[in-house]
Amino acid sequence: MLNAILVMAGIGLALGGILGWAAIRFRVQEDPLVDKIDAILPQTQCGQCGYAGCRPYAEAIAKGEADINLCPPGGEDGIKRLAELLGVDPKPLGEGLESKPKSVAVIDEDACIGCTLCIQACPVDAIVGAAKQMHTILPDQCTGCELCVAPCPVDCIHMEVVKEDLNTWKWRYPIFHMKKVP
Repeated sequence: MLNAILVMAGIGLALGGILGWAAIRFRVQEDPLVDKIDAILPQTQCGQCGYAGCRPYAEAIAKGEADINLCPPGGEDGIKRLAELLGVDPKPLGEGLESKPKSVAVIDEDACIGCTLCIQACPVDAIVGAAKQMHTILPDQCTGCELCVAPCPVDCIHMEVVKEDLNTWKWRYPIFHMKKVP
């Protein structure tokens, strides 16, 4: 019995050592510039820039494949911050795009038929509900991407602008986000 335990412990140590060596040997270095760009982007994951989310857009900007002026939720302030980070001149928001205020989706619960199309469209899982049951949106999770509005067959979803107050206002830099005080 003791021999079996010692053998298993030895095998575990050997495999752990091999995995540790492989983690060091095959480490992929991430570009710190991508992280800085991604921190400036609004994290709506809306796809309005033409990319699947904010991280892929940040990667494209870092590689020089995308321009800094394609993010409507980031607006002019986001473009200025990206330009400052990258050492380039700020540009106006891309053609055909317009800056929008921070907003969240709201469901008219009386009109909701429970089709789940909005749940499937939401990139951040901010919509709760079940098939043929009324749905609701978690406002703290909603990024205001508007991807749930178009698929709704009964037009019961609309966007409401978030009024800036002490609970919804955030510091300019992501390190200093305020937490809600009870």
